[in-house]
Amino acid sequence: MSRSAVIGVDIGTSSSKGVLVALDGTVLHTAVREHTVDRPAPGHVEMPGEVWWEEFVSLARELTSAHADTDVVAVGVSGMGPCVLLTDGDDTPLRPAILYGVDTRSVAQIERLERELGSDEIVHRCGSRLTSQAAGAKVAWVADEEPELFARARRLYLPSSWLARKLTGAYVLDHHSASQSTPLYDTLTRDWYAPWAERIAPGLELPPLRWSGEAAGTVTDEAARTTGLPAGIPVTTGTVDAWAEALSVGAHGVGDLMLMYGTTMFLVHTVPDLLRDPALWSTVGALPDTRNLAGGMATSGAVTGWLRDLFGDVDYPELLGLAEKSGPGANGLLMLPYFAGERTPVDDPRARGVIAGLTLGHTRGDLYRAALEATAFGVRHNIEALEAAGGDIRRVVAVGGGTQGRLWTQIVSDVTGRTQEVRTTSVGASYGGALLAARLVTDDARIDDWNPVAERIAPRPEATARYDELYALYRDLYPASADVAHALADLQTR
Repeated sequence: MSRSAVIGVDIGTSSSKGVLVALDGTVLHTAVREHTVDRPAPGHVEMPGEVWWEEFVSLARELTSAHADTDVVAVGVSGMGPCVLLTDGDDTPLRPAILYGVDTRSVAQIERLERELGSDEIVHRCGSRLTSQAAGAKVAWVADEEPELFARARRLYLPSSWLARKLTGAYVLDHHSASQSTPLYDTLTRDWYAPWAERIAPGLELPPLRWSGEAAGTVTDEAARTTGLPAGIPVTTGTVDAWAEALSVGAHGVGDLMLMYGTTMFLVHTVPDLLRDPALWSTVGALPDTRNLAGGMATSGAVTGWLRDLFGDVDYPELLGLAEKSGPGANGLLMLPYFAGERTPVDDPRARGVIAGLTLGHTRGDLYRAALEATAFGVRHNIEALEAAGGDIRRVVAVGGGTQGRLWTQIVSDVTGRTQEVRTTSVGASYGGALLAARLVTDDARIDDWNPVAERIAPRPEATARYDELYALYRDLYPASADVAHALADLQTR
């Protein structure tokens, strides 16, 4: 006797992940396709949009064939964002997609648009100031730097909406993703803002907007033949990966803060009303009538991966063991994790990584510990900014691959003084997409049933006291080194 299941697929920075989930939340099968981003110039981070669909097809075929006794009844999609994939009228990509805030090429466009539109007016209407995270500024870069190509552009896609288009034929985008397309979206009216959209993206047909959990459409016959999915099953409109991650652990109630431990660190705080702060991102939520105040670091797991690659002959479990032995404070090392610039609340694409206090006696474990602590200090900096903007954080929920090693989450709790809740399943955004897909076909998909709390990680007072002292030094280190970092960043672009 067959049972019903749903599929969730997320297109991430370093891999695409898929999950097959029974309607009671049981994970039946997971699959991963690793990939790399392209860095054609300093500050440029891209990926061919074709990769997103190729990896979806590969994942879907593996997931649908993993359990012969399972009938797939719905599909959920999500992906990194906001990204900018421009296509012509036939949906042929015109250039590789420009990725989210890790791509910092649009500095000149940000400065110009702030002058022309007014920085205060942008914050008032869009909820956030223009930063490297803003998709609208990336569209403006293409219009300025590649005008002949832009003249042929007709549609704008993010990873999730590209998958929805390929699966259903529908050209749609979710409200949350649109709200990260500053300054094209009006967060007051929750719609595209035509005067600015026509000015920045003339000739571009912006997609109709839906909520993340609404159906974009159903799988077409052609998509069914390509993917192995049943024709006619519904597909969610989808959303940005961090918001799908929050859904996967139930962190979307007022007062919740989600910490997403991944290649980058992302923070999503759900608030009752629109809050604006130039140092953060104010967005529409993934669910109807919700709003968020969010932050994101440009690196987190990316730095630990860089260190592992440098060390060469050691794996993550061994590095975590060495970092555990190092102890709080990494034997006097302090790191700024700005290896790819920094997003919130610093907003400095020319910031660079710093390792202070190095001696000949320091070890790999000390360096790795310093990287974990640097991420934790960055989280604390963002939490302080969220609360200064009016946020009221009542519960912290951790999700992502970094939660599987207890040391990293313990360090973050120690540095921030906050207890973190970890759910049973940490699959991440693809699981959140599966949850939204299940809600298209059943009323019984509740996150507390799907993914109950597994543990709570409380701060250790003695470690917190030590980290309070180090955090003050961390906050001093950026302004003390910024001029040198900027000069070096300029040299790197010559």
